Amino acid sequence: MSLYQSVRIGSYTTSGNIFLAPVAGYSDAAYRSVCVDAGCDLAYSEMVSSEALIRDSAKTEVLLQRAANETEYAVQLFGAKPEVMAEAARLVEERWQPSVIDINCGCPVPKIIRSGAGSALMRDLPRLAAIVEAMSQAVSTPVTVKIRLGWDESSINYLQAAELAVAAGAKAVTLHARTRHQAYSGTADRAAFFRLAAAVPVPVFASGDLFSPQAALAILGGESEAEKNGPRPAAVMLARGAMGNPFLFTRIKAVLQGLPEPEISSLVKLAAAQRHFELSLQFYDERTACVEFRKQACSYLKGVSHGAELRNRAVHCNTPADYADFFAHWQDQAAAAADGTDSAT
Repeated sequence: MSLYQSVRIGSYTTSGNIFLAPVAGYSDAAYRSVCVDAGCDLAYSEMVSSEALIRDSAKTEVLLQRAANETEYAVQLFGAKPEVMAEAARLVEERWQPSVIDINCGCPVPKIIRSGAGSALMRDLPRLAAIVEAMSQAVSTPVTVKIRLGWDESSINYLQAAELAVAAGAKAVTLHARTRHQAYSGTADRAAFFRLAAAVPVPVFASGDLFSPQAALAILGGESEAEKNGPRPAAVMLARGAMGNPFLFTRIKAVLQGLPEPEISSLVKLAAAQRHFELSLQFYDERTACVEFRKQACSYLKGVSHGAELRNRAVHCNTPADYADFFAHWQDQAAAAADGTDSAT
């Protein structure tokens, strides 16, 4: 039986179970569009400030731009005030019609935590539940939450947080299986995904250390007999593993369907990067697009032959003409290394 399956999130059903996580500075409309083309089933926006959104912040609205091929997408909001989060959710539903509205309960960044949002909510579960309830009552769009294991190793409370969120109306729970104290270091606790799936009656989405098709297979298929036969996560959510590597969606989908895993050449990566840059020019002014794409270009170059030289070119690009020159050099390098040693991994 194929492990590639649709997921029901309240009134909404996805086309499959391979998602793109909300990643600040990366998961904008241009990159989400590239990921959708590569096989992503549901892409999440960068986290959006509820306070800024209801103040009609133009900068915040840029984060909510939607690509033409995004027939389905999710918006993630962050904030600490139930009434403000509810108002922001109403605004998002009315103006952008997302498939899902997610609540960020896991961001470890100090300035977010100081406002009482993000991972701070893992230390204030009554507030977390109040936010879920207020938003669920304010909109018909399914409301979901993204949580961590807890604040630190001495306060692992993800099961309680999830149970309270579901009781308050959450239709799914994403778990980044690290504590706030870990941030993105150490190893994600894969067993926690299965414990959470057994504890709540809504779909559980797994996030953390998803850098290969094999990692996704272990989570969605289970490795031990208990994992194979018991409740399992319904979907995987890719974050750092997909940065500059949208092909990970393609590879995971193939493996989940029992098909051969495709090899991704440098030329394929080049074509995706060029498409990504073209889309960036559509969503941003020229200067912003060129500056912001530098980090994206560097991400695409991981594992590419002569990557260091090409990265040095990328970080000095200021205009579309600079990028045209950069892509031309990449093309030349890829052609020269056509023996296959530059395949993406």
